[in-house]
This record gives sequence, C-alpha cells and structure tokens, in this order.
Amino acid sequence: MSRLVLLTRPGCHLCDVAKEAMARVSEATGEPWDEVDVETDLELETEYGDRLPVILLDGREHGYWRVEEERLLRDLRRGGSAR
Repeated sequence: MSRLVLLTRPGCHLCDVAKEAMARVSEATGEPWDEVDVETDLELETEYGDRLPVILLDGREHGYWRVEEERLLRDLRRGGSAR
C-alpha cells in the first residue's frame, strides 16, 4: 500500500473533491496514492462512518473532510505525518 491513502465511499461529493486534490499532490511529488472504499471494510466503516474523506499518511490520520494540500505537501517532503 502507498504512503498516501484516501478513505472514501461511493456518492460522497467531498470524496470527489479530495480525489482531485490527491491527484494534484501526487503530480507535484511523484508520490502515488491509494483509494479505499470504507464500505468494503466493516472496521473502517465503523471507525470513520460519515467522517469522510479521510487522508492517511504513513498509516496515520493526516486530515478529514478536505485535503490540506500545502500541509500534505510539506509533510511529504519532511518524510512524515507531523502536524
């Protein structure tokens, strides 16, 4: 799995916006990202519910509802998920 993961669900308009932001981040850094539909994993759906999209960096929650692109770019360059 990639360092960057976007947790989504079908029909989520914020998820669509987040996918566009993740594509921009990926293009700027060359860092690939994976999308995971929480409806395919009961544990993820229970944990995140309607608090989607969620951005994970190195397996840790980096943010939710929207991609803070500048912060994510900074943290990718630093090599971690620091706030």
